[in-house]
Amino acid sequence: MVLFKTKAELHQFLKEARNRGQEVGFVPTMGALHPGHISLITRAKSENNLVVCSIFVNPTQFNDPKDLERYPITPEKDSRLLEEAGCDVLFLPNVKEMYPDESTPPPSPDLGSLDKVMEGKLRPGHFQGVVQIVSRLFDAVQPHRAYFGQKDFQQLAIIRQMSAQLGYKTLIIGCPIIREPDGLAMSSRNVLLTPTERKLARAISQTLFLIKELTTLEPVPKLLALVSDKIASVPGMTLEYFEIVNAVSLLPVNEISDAKSVVACIAVKLGSIRLIDNILLK
Repeated sequence: MVLFKTKAELHQFLKEARNRGQEVGFVPTMGALHPGHISLITRAKSENNLVVCSIFVNPTQFNDPKDLERYPITPEKDSRLLEEAGCDVLFLPNVKEMYPDESTPPPSPDLGSLDKVMEGKLRPGHFQGVVQIVSRLFDAVQPHRAYFGQKDFQQLAIIRQMSAQLGYKTLIIGCPIIREPDGLAMSSRNVLLTPTERKLARAISQTLFLIKELTTLEPVPKLLALVSDKIASVPGMTLEYFEIVNAVSLLPVNEISDAKSVVACIAVKLGSIRLIDNILLK
């Protein structure tokens, strides 16, 4: 695996690879890698000649400084996992490399309502930060395909919109959620949970699985109320939102029949740790 820390060196290396006819797959991450990330590398390996993974904890997408401070940083472990997975290139820039002093404002694509609901409503500025860093990474890597986990469903929708708005030719590929044996969606934040919190966290996915079973049996308002009650019954867990939305527009649906594709999205606080998950209902 080749390591690059500057955009210029990475760009030149990948330019030569593309000139040889190699297709480039890209997996952007913030590190603290787990099997969910590695599944993206594996998928990218199967569809491209060369796979690039970036690790960059992007400060512009944290609207809570404390959240940024406690984000897990594990570069040695991450590098080892990527080597074992057969990743070809690791891009490991610092903040100055990705955000140099510049007079040109960053791209600002029209995201419509996509960044104003759910995560966007609770974390103002978060998705603007995501768009900033992903566009800069796309400029540096210029991948044929880029891979994102569906656990961050809203982020995936926004990156697709950003890519179309800014004219990137990269194919955006969403990959299935990878779960722990008890159902908890894999996340870099899971390691921050106490042993007690970790046991309680499985209630999130269990609730989503129940909702999926009841989708054809109960109306949407009753499903929303059921989730509210279920989460409230878990000690130390607070529901930030539970929404049943159109999978394209991310706007709430009144009935499951209102859209061709419907997804249930949830965010909770467990102690001081924030966790998100989702499940496709239709």
